[in-house]
Order: sequence, then C-alpha cells, then structure tokens
Amino acid sequence: MEPGMPPTPPPLPPPHATTLLGKYKLGGLLGRGSFAKVYHAKSLIDNTTVAVKIIDKPKTVDATMEPRIIREIDAMRRLHHHPNILKIHEVMATKSKIYLIVELATGGELFSKIARKGRLTEQVARRYFQQLVSALEFCHRNDVAHRDVKPQNLLLDKDGNLKVSDFGLSALPEQLKNGLLHTACGTPAYTAPEVLCRRGYNGSKADAWSCGVILFVLLAGYLPFDGSNLMAMYKKVNRREYMFPEWISKSARHVIYQLLDPNPDTRMSMESLVKTSWFKKSLKSKPQESFIELYTKDSYCKSEAISSGLNAFDIISMSSGLDLTGLFETTTNNNRKEKRFTSNASMEVMVEKVRKIGGDLGFRFEKGKNGAIGLGKEKVVLIVEVLEIVPALLMVTVKVVHGGLEFEEYYWGDWKAGLQDIVLSWQIEGL
Repeated sequence: MEPGMPPTPPPLPPPHATTLLGKYKLGGLLGRGSFAKVYHAKSLIDNTTVAVKIIDKPKTVDATMEPRIIREIDAMRRLHHHPNILKIHEVMATKSKIYLIVELATGGELFSKIARKGRLTEQVARRYFQQLVSALEFCHRNDVAHRDVKPQNLLLDKDGNLKVSDFGLSALPEQLKNGLLHTACGTPAYTAPEVLCRRGYNGSKADAWSCGVILFVLLAGYLPFDGSNLMAMYKKVNRREYMFPEWISKSARHVIYQLLDPNPDTRMSMESLVKTSWFKKSLKSKPQESFIELYTKDSYCKSEAISSGLNAFDIISMSSGLDLTGLFETTTNNNRKEKRFTSNASMEVMVEKVRKIGGDLGFRFEKGKNGAIGLGKEKVVLIVEVLEIVPALLMVTVKVVHGGLEFEEYYWGDWKAGLQDIVLSWQIEGL
C-alpha cells in the first residue's frame, strides 16, 4: 500500500453465500415473485443440492396469501412420494421468514422448452403427458385438485422427467361444499369454463380440462384458444371453436376433443383418459402404471409403513403436524382445527379413554412417538396429544389432520360426550 493511501477495505462477502439456520448454504437466485424468492442451496448435512423458497412474512399478511402458502405446504406434504411431483423436504420459519426446502428441478420449466423448440413430437409430448396425468391422478386419489396446471408449473429434473409444482391454488377436502369447489382461480387460458363461471365444480374434471389444453400446446406449439380477449375466448371455449393443425394424429385429436368438452358432466375423466390406447402407447414404466392403477389411500399408507418401518400416524406426528397456521403470527385461532381441554386424570386413564371412545366409533388406534395418539376412520384422521403441565393436570389437544367437516358433523358430539366425565374445562378452537 502506498503511503498516504487509505487502507483497502475487506472484500464484500458473496451476496448469497449465506448459511440458513445452520443447515443450508444459499447459492444463486433462481427466481422471484411478489412475496418470495427461490435460491439454489446445498445441504451442510449431506451435501445434496436443493431449492429454497424464502417467503417474506410481512408481505403475506394479505388475507389471500396466507391460506395459499398453507395449502401449498399441506398439499406437497400429502403428495410427497410421487416421482412426478416436486418434493418438499422441510419447512422452517423465523420471526420474519418462512423457508420451504424443496427438490431442485435443474431442467427448468417445460414452458421454456416449448418456447425454445416450438411443438414437440408426439412421442415426446406423450411421455411428458403420461407423467403429468400420473401425477394428477395421484393428487385426485389423495383428495387434492391442483387447479393451476400450466407449462410454467411443470418443471423438469436433470433426467428430463416432469415434476408438477406450485400447489398454491390447490384445493383440499376442507374446501368442498356439497362435494364441489366454488373458488374461481387459475390462469384463464388453461382453466376450465365451469371454474371461470364461478359455479360449483369438480376439481378433478377441472384438472382434466387443463390437461387437454396442455396436450394441445405440446403437440401444436400454441394455445387452442387465444387468451388476448377473455370474452371472445370464453365464447370460443363454449362453442368448441378451435382448429387442429394437420400434423396432430387422429387418435391424439380424439383425446384432446374429449378433454376440451365445455360440459364437465360429459368431459373425459382422468380415469377414462388413462385407459385410452393413445395414452397407453409406449407406457413402459412400471412405477408410472402403479401410481395410476394401484395407489389408493390405503395402499399409499401401507407402502409408507412397509418402506420406512413407520405407520401413517408416526409420519404425521414427525411432520410437526399438518396444522401449518402456526407459521404465521397473524393467524387467528378461528381457522385452527383443534379442540383442547384440561383434565386431572392420569396419563394412563386418558390414553385408555381415548382408545375406548375411538374403538366404539370404529376408529383405528395407533400410539405414536412422544405420546401422540393417532386415530383414523375412512377420511377422518385425528392426532391426540396429551401433555402433563404439572402433576395431576393434563392438557389434551385433539387435532383434525384430515376430514374436519366429517368429524364435526358425525363424530364430535360422541367424542365430547364420551370425554365429559374426565374434562375439567374446554378450550375449543374452531373447526
């Protein structure tokens, strides 16, 4: 350094070389939205690469954003084990941020591939389409409707396999009214007409429509309905006014035509779609067939128990619960699916009481880790947590993990009556 010159300042650290909660080293920025940024990251535990979605809590106070984030996390947890659905590894939170640690899809968006190459060959398009339908079939079997299926939400991994992402607009069973969904959402060019018309609709049939648009785009290289003028587009949708390019085969046209039926009652279902000869052609992958044909809720839970040595209730208890509203300090108790009460019964008496009431009502009983109790019947799954606050005083929390409406309507009265003789006081939070 020359005399009289000021000392050289130390070099600035790389902008994204940040360690996240001692577990992940952040790398470059992959993308950004109005309330979140997505970074490349590396695990400091096993050196694997992941993507980290960092959500800024102050920007999610908006009443529409908080439930959207909760739905996204909840849906991805339910669907974690399908090979064509982007996996969520972990959820962490601080006072101002939420961190979603998800699988890194290094191949980018399918939309970018179409933009670069234009239309795909029928063989390549069919392969992506088979993977998409396999994933959506799995969603529907687990009571999740995606509702925003479009090329921008279809990612590719390093091997070119499709990964369905962005479940922020997905619908869970709790949103059904009289068995139907009622929220208008999605991207107009890919959204079923009954959704846009704001009338009750079937989520799986709405996803089937979006699949029809996707297949047309993959094969043609452009949209079947021009979205620049929404009113004109709606008219064309309802009249089935679109033209097939000459290179699309007759059998592929038949599939698209059946999916792009504006009447959801006569529209081809996903179950019928997977049985068509066009769809089944070149479908060699046994895992894909098993997901389409074999994955019911029961086999899903059984496969999890066999592969990991854990049952479904153990998995639920380890995932810090599926009530995600605690991620947000602004969330009120009115949306939580919990009922709490205090009791002076012993731990043993409480567990036996829960076991007996559940057994009388036909619930399966499982003792999980840390004293958590799992109970399941059809679509209703409960987690009962018993905490000894001081000697001879228990705090019991009944969490409804699945089937809140069914539990409230058919079972809660019997549960409350059965517990009444050992309850000191109720602290009920809305279902």
